Amino acid sequence: MESTTSNGGRTFSRRWVLGAGATTLVAAGTAGLTACGSSGGSGGGGTLTAFVYGDDAAKIQVAAIDRFNSSAAAKKAKGRIKLEKVPGSEYPAKLRTAMGSPNAPDVFFNWGGGSIKAYRDAGQLVDLTDAIKSDPVLKSGFLPSVITAGGIGGHDYGIPMRGMQPVILFYNKSLFAEQKLQPPTTWDQLLDINTKLRKAGITPFALGGADIWPELMWLEYLVDRIGGPQVFDRIKNGDASGWGDPAVLEAARTVRQLIDDGAFGKGFNSVAYTNGGAPAVFAKGKAAMHLMGSWEYSTQLGKFPDFARKSLGWTAFPTVGGGAGDIRNVVGNPTNYWSVNARTSNKDAALAFLRDCASETYAKALIANGDIPTTTNAEKLLDASPNPEFAKFQYKMVQQAPAFTLSWDQAVDPDVSTPMLTEVNKLFVGKSTPSQFVSALQGLK
Repeated sequence: MESTTSNGGRTFSRRWVLGAGATTLVAAGTAGLTACGSSGGSGGGGTLTAFVYGDDAAKIQVAAIDRFNSSAAAKKAKGRIKLEKVPGSEYPAKLRTAMGSPNAPDVFFNWGGGSIKAYRDAGQLVDLTDAIKSDPVLKSGFLPSVITAGGIGGHDYGIPMRGMQPVILFYNKSLFAEQKLQPPTTWDQLLDINTKLRKAGITPFALGGADIWPELMWLEYLVDRIGGPQVFDRIKNGDASGWGDPAVLEAARTVRQLIDDGAFGKGFNSVAYTNGGAPAVFAKGKAAMHLMGSWEYSTQLGKFPDFARKSLGWTAFPTVGGGAGDIRNVVGNPTNYWSVNARTSNKDAALAFLRDCASETYAKALIANGDIPTTTNAEKLLDASPNPEFAKFQYKMVQQAPAFTLSWDQAVDPDVSTPMLTEVNKLFVGKSTPSQFVSALQGLK
């Protein structure tokens, strides 16, 4: 499932590509996957094939490949890249089929984490850890938290190639001013704001519970703030006992407290983000805050431009008293990645191409397309962004993050993702208790 919002010609792909009922992208390596990979590279000899998700943003990759193919680096590596744009709805199935055939791509677009785990397990990926450490361009070219977030088990398998999408706490500046409120930096402040807003007849938070993945964002941040990023790191790396960490239970209890206190109002389970319901609740002042990915800005600008320009505010998710997590830690979608097929005929050419993603030219193209690059050179370029203030906030948020946790439904094993989302929804709608939630997750293998 994919949903997009167009804004001034810019199409924004949403994180719910991997949301509830749409985990096929994560599953893109489980069925019919073999270790045969590409026999000598799909292009054979000097031409390598790259698969990319064929949305509007693919034009940046088209330009990058044209630039590389005419470069001295391509000549030195004796290789060229041929790009194949695969329609979004077809991407997971086509990639899965291709990776199990002699016609596998040499380089391919992915979401990191769980979306490439099956390929890693089948020995089909180049481990880029040492290549990044030994190459000055790759080592210093990208924000470290983003490189790490796309890896598995402490090893790097991807090079960032699109924009960042952190989850941000958005708030209605006009409504906050009317109620004499300041955005919360601590959990106690957030609870105090909840109480004041409910007394004023305002729902504290918009929530598109019908999609389930917006609910997941709350647990992702709470587990981080309570237990630190290492709690989910254990789970992501295959240790199901990590679900039994006290931070997971405490996060589930905290969520239930919010729901019972009316933080999300009534009927949030029938409100969706994908059909514009939750953004409308927020923009029309019926809810004061919205925890959502950075694409919320473009959504509001497209649907409610006056609200976006005059009243939309943003801040970090607050700290939790006594918790181990740093307020600078971020959750969400770090970016998309290029990974390299272990059976490529020309690894040097593939790596030479990946270096272009760290270039200023590539970063400028992303910014012109409305994205925030994950390169270390991007900050000085953000004045050219459609909204420099918001762009710089996002960039610094990720730049300063000690840890960037990949969205759980993308990070976990494909067999875990869908039942995990089911359990999240059961917790939110009251069909399971926090302890039952933890027990159910511990049973997911």
